[in-house]
Amino acid sequence: VQLQASGGGLVQSGGSLRLSCAASGSIYSINALGWYRQAPGKQRELVAIINSRGGTNYADSVKGRFTISRDNNKNTVYLQMNSVKPEDTAVYYCNAVSLSAGFWGQGTQVTVSS
Repeated sequence: VQLQASGGGLVQSGGSLRLSCAASGSIYSINALGWYRQAPGKQRELVAIINSRGGTNYADSVKGRFTISRDNNKNTVYLQMNSVKPEDTAVYYCNAVSLSAGFWGQGTQVTVSS
């Protein structure tokens, strides 16, 4: 499975941004897709995840502000980020999980200015 993330950039506090991640390869094996982030000096953390049935889970810090969704026809997962805060600044990584392995895309930088 290959993952290609896009959509990062610079946004002002309170603004919005949408990240996209296109999956290719053995996509039939994917059970769940998710977004993680890693801020400087911090560990990578889960932001949001969506399973094959559309069930979602979010980090407490983004609940009510971020929405994860997937378009199975386009093999793409999205992260809609609203009301962003400076503490959302991080490199965001797309992740895919199958029964036997996990896959990571390249990171995309999100910077929120105050």
